[in-house]
Amino acid sequence: MKKTLLSLAALTAIGLTNTAQAAKLDICIFDLLGKSGESFQMAQEWALAAKGWGADVNLIARQDEAVADSDFKAGKCDAVFMTAMRARQYNKFVGSIDSLGGAPSNAIAQRAITFALDKRNAAKMVTNLGGKKYEIAGIAPLGSAFIFVRDKKIDSIEKASGKKFAVLGYDDAQKIMVQRVGAQAVLSDVSNFVAKFNNGQVDMVGAPAYAYKPLEIYKGLGTNGAMFNFPVLHVTVDFVIRPEKFPAGFGQKSRDWFVKNLPKSIAMINRLEGEIPAKYKMNLAADEKLKYQKMLRDGRMDMTKKGIYDPAMMSVLKKARCSVDKANFECSTSGE
Repeated sequence: MKKTLLSLAALTAIGLTNTAQAAKLDICIFDLLGKSGESFQMAQEWALAAKGWGADVNLIARQDEAVADSDFKAGKCDAVFMTAMRARQYNKFVGSIDSLGGAPSNAIAQRAITFALDKRNAAKMVTNLGGKKYEIAGIAPLGSAFIFVRDKKIDSIEKASGKKFAVLGYDDAQKIMVQRVGAQAVLSDVSNFVAKFNNGQVDMVGAPAYAYKPLEIYKGLGTNGAMFNFPVLHVTVDFVIRPEKFPAGFGQKSRDWFVKNLPKSIAMINRLEGEIPAKYKMNLAADEKLKYQKMLRDGRMDMTKKGIYDPAMMSVLKKARCSVDKANFECSTSGE
């Protein structure tokens, strides 16, 4: 009898060990600064909360976003945290928050993200691609992307004609828009697009304030550069998981956590935008802003027709824009 009890205890111990091992989940976190970056630090806070939802996670820092995505595809990671422009392949609905001119302020981005992550949209968070299921378990804002130029004489879109503009090679929207304004698209990756600006390989680049200090954009600006103080899109990062690897109900609990932490993220973005020296900020006249808004709207609608952006998200973003700025010209027009 004693041997039987010991055997049962041993089997139970083995079972518990296997369960603990099965619960250990590898999460690839893309952050240009690795473990010292803001994204990885936020992931550490998220990981503590995830324990309460029944998941024991192992965070893996990846400074190359392409590698993070590759590891996720290969099954080396059970989830990945990366920019929405690359994550759009897994979920076009949330990946379209980063559309051209879609969320022209932090307040609008916050509203759009909050709506997207609401439990009413739980079904939209799950996609089935090639027989594999993916779920968006979180969205975090990185802030508005601004255009930086090495020469402040490039003070209008018209003067961008013929200039070299670094674009992310996997984002068709960027390539198409740069070509539409007559600039020369230089295919780049998130790990080197600012480096090309800093060393003079390109004349222009778009980036959020989040990247200003870490990627040393000021080196490319030098004494003659400038930043258009006009947001062209809002950069977000998506948390993509394989839901079958996680406990039941995990995705919504995680999404709720991201919504709860949105004010903290927006406060950080506002601080970073305020830290960019005023001497670099080039303000646009009201008529110029309107012209660029219309140009971005035309581009956004074209990208939606081409299937790059999700039409449902375009409607969400328009409602968010008009709830913040009811006087905006587009609020009385149709098309989105």
